[in-house]
Amino acid sequence: MQIEVLADPKEVAERAAAESRRLWMSEPVAQGRSFPLGATLCDGGTNFSVFSKHSTAVELCLFDCMDSAEPARVIALDPRIHRTYHYWHVFVPGIAHGQLYAFRVHGPYDPANGLRFDAGKTLVDPYGKCIARPQGYRRQAARQPGDNAVTAFKSVVVDLDAYDWEGDERPRRPFERTIIYEMHVGRFTRHPNSNVTAAERGTYTGLIRKIPYLQDLGITAVELLPVFAFDEQDAPAGLVNDWGYQPVSFFAPHPGYSSRQTPTEVLDDFRDMVKALHRAGIEVILDVVFNHTTEGGADGPTICFRGLANATYYILGEDKATYADYTGCGNTLNANEPVVRRMITDSLRHWVRDMHVDGFRFDLAAILSRDEHGRPMLSPPLIWDIETDPVLANVKLIAEAWDAGGLYEVGSFVGDAWKEWNGKFRDDVRSFLKSDNGMVRTLACRLTGSPDVYAWQGREPEQSINFVTCHDGFTLNDLVSYNTKHNAANGEQNRDGSDNNFSWNCGVEGPSEDPEVERLRTRQVKNFLALLLLSVGTPMLLAGDEVRGSQRGNNNAYCRNDELLSFDWTLPEAYAEIHRFTKQLIAFRLGRSLPADRFDMTLQDLLRKQPIQWHGVRLNAPRLERYVSLNRGNLDIAVGSSHFTSCHHQRLLGAPRIRTAAARRRLRTVAAMHRHIPSAPLRTCVRPTMVRSSHCRCIALSHVRL
Repeated sequence: MQIEVLADPKEVAERAAAESRRLWMSEPVAQGRSFPLGATLCDGGTNFSVFSKHSTAVELCLFDCMDSAEPARVIALDPRIHRTYHYWHVFVPGIAHGQLYAFRVHGPYDPANGLRFDAGKTLVDPYGKCIARPQGYRRQAARQPGDNAVTAFKSVVVDLDAYDWEGDERPRRPFERTIIYEMHVGRFTRHPNSNVTAAERGTYTGLIRKIPYLQDLGITAVELLPVFAFDEQDAPAGLVNDWGYQPVSFFAPHPGYSSRQTPTEVLDDFRDMVKALHRAGIEVILDVVFNHTTEGGADGPTICFRGLANATYYILGEDKATYADYTGCGNTLNANEPVVRRMITDSLRHWVRDMHVDGFRFDLAAILSRDEHGRPMLSPPLIWDIETDPVLANVKLIAEAWDAGGLYEVGSFVGDAWKEWNGKFRDDVRSFLKSDNGMVRTLACRLTGSPDVYAWQGREPEQSINFVTCHDGFTLNDLVSYNTKHNAANGEQNRDGSDNNFSWNCGVEGPSEDPEVERLRTRQVKNFLALLLLSVGTPMLLAGDEVRGSQRGNNNAYCRNDELLSFDWTLPEAYAEIHRFTKQLIAFRLGRSLPADRFDMTLQDLLRKQPIQWHGVRLNAPRLERYVSLNRGNLDIAVGSSHFTSCHHQRLLGAPRIRTAAARRRLRTVAAMHRHIPSAPLRTCVRPTMVRSSHCRCIALSHVRL
């Protein structure tokens, strides 16, 4: 009888790596080819190709480990053999999955002409599908003269076909059946009370452990803050860039979110997460940053693009020695340059085809409509390239349709398939609920899909991505707890972050032990949640808002990774009332019965065909002489404004009754909306109640009857 002894997988891998090193140290290289870009496994080895215009020489560096002080082998590419147009390429026999590599690129250092070559810098591959970050990584070393190999990122050769997707299928949920949950992979399970093992906290695997929570809440899509590999050291001294809006690579998942040790295992971690979410019926939307990179301005580090083809990848200033900055991050990607356009679309295809993601939210997407001089284009090639690409035809495309340079395209973003973050919904709902004057008419538009913004386009009702809070700004709890930002911990003397928060602290700045203040805040939170989840459009909820998560008044917490800003898993129990309220609103929204022709309706069609009624003090009897008429095509909405604009602050959804008959006679206003469900119309009844306290006069929106 023979007994088969199974070899230790680690020993097998080590033997394979040793054999690979023996081969590539001795085998001569071949010419290779210019396509595809990046590192591509072929029979017997790997083909490498990289774009580098104006360079005079390129070296391929092969490393034994990520902390190596110098390459194990340097292959100098002969331009007569290994260069086609501006593409440098080589085939190296024996190179297998897991091999670390990088480039050194020679050429003129002439900033006045937009050239910044530095042969001492180890450069990652722009098309590298995996990034290795050494333990001793130093961002500063990439800014200083000299060799930085020991502290630099390295790219990794990977076999993308080796993963078993086990028949994974995308949920393909339509937007009208979508509830988006914006979340940070690390912060979701980083807290010790997450009941996730220490090794899995703050990782893709940790997120898998919390899928039952997402299912129970009713979430249908997670929108992940950036998971492209990013530089955590791109932050003020002593702090950590935690949000991830400083990309190193557009193709590689962030290694810091992996629960495993070897560089290539991050790919499996990420794909395991996607597969598990899909099995739960939850889509994966990535927040992608194609507007700038972590290389910053003229004094920034040379990590990749700057050292390969600076004038190609970036929009330069008029003097070519500086960078146009429409992002607030020091540089702007030259997105409509043909080479960059192709890189962006290739990246998106990779994440859809090889990583199975379901959609993308484009950070500062207005930049994608700028030309090489920074001027807005009427028909930006990149945006149409993305929309018309057949691989991307069935994925969700969401634009943050503005940038830091003042370009604001909400309601006018180019394309036929893009949805838009509706910043006007956020600002106007906030303003209404703190009783800014003249907001009732505007609120009527926000409740009905923002027809003043979108109806002219003849687009679907879900074009508006409605949100009240997001990663950028106050959480929902902080929105009702702080009048001003408290960002001193960010190390910029409280100068960073927006000063326009449209918030109201309910009478006390910050946490309060006053039960009346807390009741008021809870009611305001319910007001926000009801308006968000009952409005026409696609709702997006910030992770933690359903349990009153707080950032202690910090409205720009990009550089904080402490426990106080992580999801606190004691809150679902502490704020069970808010959690239950959110869950029931989501269940109601997803449980609507939609007419068969609803899926082909434009926003105009919906508002024309579905009965919408606005009532005054008495049902079906609006006092028209005190109302403002809003005409949107065939839509006629009458909205009462007299009662709300006279009050300083609005209070709560959820009060059991109107307190006094006098208050009822003075202030009761009912807005009933019948939409989406012809056979069983939704009626939202909002009853204001006068509440007197030592610090304000408020209206209580008493209840929503579902």
